[in-house]
Amino acid sequence: MVETKMNVQLLAKPALTESFYSHISRKLDEQDTDLQIIGATDGQAVALTAIRTCYSANKPTEIVAKEGAKYFGSKASDGGTGTDADRLFRHIVRSGHSSTLEHISFTFAIEGVSRALLAQLTRHRVGFSFSVQSQRYVRMGSDDRSGGFDYVVPGKVEHGSEQAHFQRREMSDGVDYGYADEIFREAMDNAQYYYDMLRKSGVPAEDARAVLPNAAATNLVMTANLTALLSFYSKRKKGRGAQAEITELAEALRREVVDVEPWTSQFFEEV
Repeated sequence: MVETKMNVQLLAKPALTESFYSHISRKLDEQDTDLQIIGATDGQAVALTAIRTCYSANKPTEIVAKEGAKYFGSKASDGGTGTDADRLFRHIVRSGHSSTLEHISFTFAIEGVSRALLAQLTRHRVGFSFSVQSQRYVRMGSDDRSGGFDYVVPGKVEHGSEQAHFQRREMSDGVDYGYADEIFREAMDNAQYYYDMLRKSGVPAEDARAVLPNAAATNLVMTANLTALLSFYSKRKKGRGAQAEITELAEALRREVVDVEPWTSQFFEEV
């Protein structure tokens, strides 16, 4: 049983198939043989295809080849930054037609987050898929392979505040209650002890887990489309009243997405 920290890593991102790349190459002019020359990421190619399918006489398989140079090869006609594709994406988001961005999905490995965060995270259901480490099948005993349950210490417990951090002093009942972080870690030790005792007394893991705290750490794989991620971020980013841990997750997800699809940065900033 150890204190753990959040780790978020992107596992999968939008990627065009090799067959579609070949299809585009056959249709593009010789000087524009692939998307890299046009300047589009795979995510942008998917976005352009989905958006223009709604408005274009061209077939979805033709849009990047026939319209890509126009959108990715010219400056934004609205006077904004980037290409005319960026202008189109801005227009789509601001006009509320962001369902076209649901075709762009990202898969994340999320490690070392609390069960309290998980309860908040899974309230975001539309556009999300979750696969979560089970406390029923993964035994959390001190002598099990897990070595006991790991836990997340809330920031206000660890670093202290007027509300969450006791000053070491004798209280009115004459007891020295100590600092908040000491109280918290003692509670974790007690939870582990009672879990172990229940297991040793024959209680199955699926029932013994009832004594594990909200601070118990878990791992999950999460897939979400871009529209869902933007909605999540708008509600959980710093300054919106969300708890610190899920705000940290929101920022980590944003960084991972923007790193591979930089054009999405403006939308995270605007929500």
